[in-house]
Amino acid sequence: MAAASGGSGAGSCFVLGASGATGRALLRELQARRLFARVTVIGRRRLSLAEESGTAVEQVVVDFERLSEHAAAFRGHDVGFCCLGTTRSKAGTDGFVRVDRDYVAQAAELAWAGGCKHFVLQSSQGANEHSRFLYLRVKGEVEKLVRAVGFDRCTILRPAVLLCTRQEFRPMEWITQRVLGAVAWLFPTAYSVPVETVARAMVASVLQPGGGKVEVLENKAIHQLGKAQPQLGT
Repeated sequence: MAAASGGSGAGSCFVLGASGATGRALLRELQARRLFARVTVIGRRRLSLAEESGTAVEQVVVDFERLSEHAAAFRGHDVGFCCLGTTRSKAGTDGFVRVDRDYVAQAAELAWAGGCKHFVLQSSQGANEHSRFLYLRVKGEVEKLVRAVGFDRCTILRPAVLLCTRQEFRPMEWITQRVLGAVAWLFPTAYSVPVETVARAMVASVLQPGGGKVEVLENKAIHQLGKAQPQLGT
């Protein structure tokens, strides 16, 4: 991938979902590793980003309900990273489907039309378009839609339960994270993964040779690929 080969700081990428836990970790990783000359955050509002040494970040505000009107935001990027998502408790069933499936699929189409060659999608362990569970079914459906867009390369990551500190408090997720955080000592790659590891794996997937037009990374592979990487120049 010419955009980031060898960490030369050439090319451009965009990030969707930078306000979430994985997206924030991804943005920090991109800034620290300086793989791209230009990093663009595409979102529904401007974010207060901590000053980091390394790559400068541009922000473009879009209306996801009128995403086709913002095609220019997706134009001219070599790589697209997508961590976009919400929950049913926060957005309702219709809102969850619209964000996690429809927005993502439309963004992928705009990115491809704008010249993006490699699309990196954060999905979920157990994603299956035929699942009885809405969350897993929607994740499976969006995977299918993104695969069909026609990118030169599409990387899909399916992390298990994400270990992170969220800005909003989710009681059940907090309990689950505490339990799985302890289990991780015994089974470090089976049931959970830190968001920082997912972010490193997303970036590393761009640097490593492609495993085919579409590659799916399950939780264990995310752990392996997302091991701490040395900083460029060290």
